[in-house]
Amino acid sequence: MGIISKDIKKAVALLQNEELVAIPTETVYGLAGNIYSEKAIKAIFNTKQRPFFNPLIVHIQSPEYLATIVSHIPKKAQQLANAFWPGPLTLVLPKKDTIPDVITAGKNTVAVRVPNHPITLELLKQLPFPLAAPSANPFNRISPTTAQHVENYFRDTIQMVLEGGACKNGIESTIIGFENNDPIIYRLGSISVEDIKAVIGEIAIKNKKEINPDAPGMLEKHYAPSTLTVLSSNIVKDLEKYRNKRIGVLSFKNRIDNIAIKHQIVLSETGDMTEATSKLYDALHQLDSLHLDIIIAEIFPDYGLGTSVNDRLQRAAHTI
Repeated sequence: MGIISKDIKKAVALLQNEELVAIPTETVYGLAGNIYSEKAIKAIFNTKQRPFFNPLIVHIQSPEYLATIVSHIPKKAQQLANAFWPGPLTLVLPKKDTIPDVITAGKNTVAVRVPNHPITLELLKQLPFPLAAPSANPFNRISPTTAQHVENYFRDTIQMVLEGGACKNGIESTIIGFENNDPIIYRLGSISVEDIKAVIGEIAIKNKKEINPDAPGMLEKHYAPSTLTVLSSNIVKDLEKYRNKRIGVLSFKNRIDNIAIKHQIVLSETGDMTEATSKLYDALHQLDSLHLDIIIAEIFPDYGLGTSVNDRLQRAAHTI
């Protein structure tokens, strides 16, 4: 019997019993547990095989709830929350002492967001605690954007995936922290750099850190298919290079006619960056299931959400 269910009451009961439930958000599905339960938080790390030095994101029910989690909110953080919450923005702010160190990897800051998904907002309102919820996939694997992706990963290790349909945005939240009250992007994501700048002006980007990361999602290797994946700015040329292999192609908007291609997915035939981004992980899941020798992924135009997609593809790609 499958673990996918629409029963919010069942999800509430499991979470109150310190169990894990995979939850839908507008970005990706998260593997959720009570932030105040040591049992649940350790189960998140163990189930994902995630290292404890990599902090978790806390999901809260409303912007007003933020003051119960953090001790200080810089002016620009408040401006960003006003502009983008509920939504795919995570803020890294000084934590209150009540937030367990295991969630924050021992740091004095905590990553927080208000998800923009009606089912998960309703779930949070029925719970007396916030939820820690990193992406519901094994560490370094492709993030899940459907309930089925999660069940494929964890059908034997968790009791429930709360069904919420396909994720609208399709890649993780943009993470912003503050150093000396100056905002810094720690992870590119579903809100473009341009949209962030429109609210608070110029912002620095510090997007990758292998050791002791300041926020989730900063590790160099991440979001990766099992299948060898390479990036390409010229797919026709690279098809010739790998012509003796079973090749899958992931392209932005143009379909390529070439006998060497075993399977091809075009993310948006109209060149719509939002549509392409929303389909990215599902396309990688599909290609990864086809027993190909190699996936050739086209580099996106480097602006707007294309910058965030390129970040994900670069972390998914293999060095050969």
